[in-house]
Amino acid sequence: MLLSDLAVASSALGSTASRLAKRQILAELLARTEPDDIEIVVAYLSGELRQRRTGVGWASLADLPAPAEVPSLTVHEVDARFEQLSRLSGPGSATARTAAVRELFAGCTPAEQRLLRGLVSGDLRQGALDAAMLDAVASASGVPLAAVRRAAMLRGATGPVAVAALTGGAPAVEAFRLTVGRPIRPMLAASAPDVTQAMTKSGTPAALDVKLDGIRIQVHQSGDEVRIFTRSLDEITSRLPEVCAVARSLGRSALILDGEAMTVDDAGRPRPFQETASRAATDAGAPAAKETPDLPHITPYFFDLLHLDGVDLIDRPLAERLELLDAVVPAAHRIDRLTTDDRSAAAAFFAEAVASGQEGVVVKALAAPYDAGRRGAAWVKVKPRHTLDLVVLAVEWGSGRRQGWLSNIHLGARDPDTGGFVMLGKTFKGMTDEMLAWQTGRFLELEESRTAHVVRLRPQQVVEIAFDGLQKSTRYAGGLALRFARVVRYREDKAAAEADTIATVRSLMPAD
Repeated sequence: MLLSDLAVASSALGSTASRLAKRQILAELLARTEPDDIEIVVAYLSGELRQRRTGVGWASLADLPAPAEVPSLTVHEVDARFEQLSRLSGPGSATARTAAVRELFAGCTPAEQRLLRGLVSGDLRQGALDAAMLDAVASASGVPLAAVRRAAMLRGATGPVAVAALTGGAPAVEAFRLTVGRPIRPMLAASAPDVTQAMTKSGTPAALDVKLDGIRIQVHQSGDEVRIFTRSLDEITSRLPEVCAVARSLGRSALILDGEAMTVDDAGRPRPFQETASRAATDAGAPAAKETPDLPHITPYFFDLLHLDGVDLIDRPLAERLELLDAVVPAAHRIDRLTTDDRSAAAAFFAEAVASGQEGVVVKALAAPYDAGRRGAAWVKVKPRHTLDLVVLAVEWGSGRRQGWLSNIHLGARDPDTGGFVMLGKTFKGMTDEMLAWQTGRFLELEESRTAHVVRLRPQQVVEIAFDGLQKSTRYAGGLALRFARVVRYREDKAAAEADTIATVRSLMPAD
């Protein structure tokens, strides 16, 4: 398939907000895609390159060669070029990479250059994310959507499932199984403003897990082999030797555990999130961590068991999974939990969790299976304050004490219909000097353009924002603004595609 076919489809996706129209555009393209091209087409129209790291930075895209007049590149050839770029290293690699990028873009038409620029920068604004792609795969293949979604959950990727659906139909899709050593998409939680409303959603009795201020981990153990994955399915095994040791100590032949990893002080209270994030860095060039006194010690805390000694548990009710978890994992490595139908007891448990320095609780339906990759009423998180994960769209230079630092950040919620972001306000509250120094360096790396006062960014950095409420506003396109927004932390563990949507923000607005 020619790259130009994808460029045309991408442009059409970006020009419509209709989910049905997007599905039709994608389904029609998938139906005429050759089997060898399916994974590439799915990745590109989901807004991603197949190579996690190519070494191609924004600066490489600032001065592109004149575009070609006639399309000639195939998607297979483009993917092979990026694969070659990802393998360049050592002396002379920067020069070779620059030459290779210019050669690739010189063969692209204007529309193809726009497509590849968006893929490289992570800023392809077409509104076709993974959910829309799964819908399209089901439509193009005739395989039920529920089966496609389940297979993508178990495989941890959409591309291989699309190949199976389009070439082998339902039997090939249904052949995907939970496999120890291969990550699955994590189950996610919806939000509620308080424990009472959360328990109304989940039903009672419910299990309440303390929500830790750590990073999500999925631990796979088979014999002596342990593999650890983040919520985005990046492998970080070499970074967390302490977690590997805990998994091996459980004495089981095989298991898959879902949980959190966190640094704690001598009293068991959580250390700053940045310490945990630094230990779990997914930089491919980072050396493996060792248990030494100069590094913060990571402790794992588990809250779910998905596989045990050859038996898959994801379709079992949570109550059964928790019973097995309690039998396998010692209390020192289990997240604190309360099972109750008493809302007063639940509220007291929530208050105790917050007082101990944790984020809040997650209220869980005891009858629910593990429904990975989706947010529903089965898991509902409750925090002591309103928080949103937003994307930094731009930043202003500071003045006075903050002269020389990038300070006031512009905040945007994700709009899945357009693939863009809706601005909700600005803030410079909650920033320490250390944070100001860090974000100045980070945002200059993400700079897209600037005026005398404002630096506009590629929308990649996620930030957790606390706020006191929402108000109607004609100042911003979304019609809403955050009240008293302040920075809680920067989320290095989340991609922009995981930021909260404008629909989520609007759902928090009180009814008139």
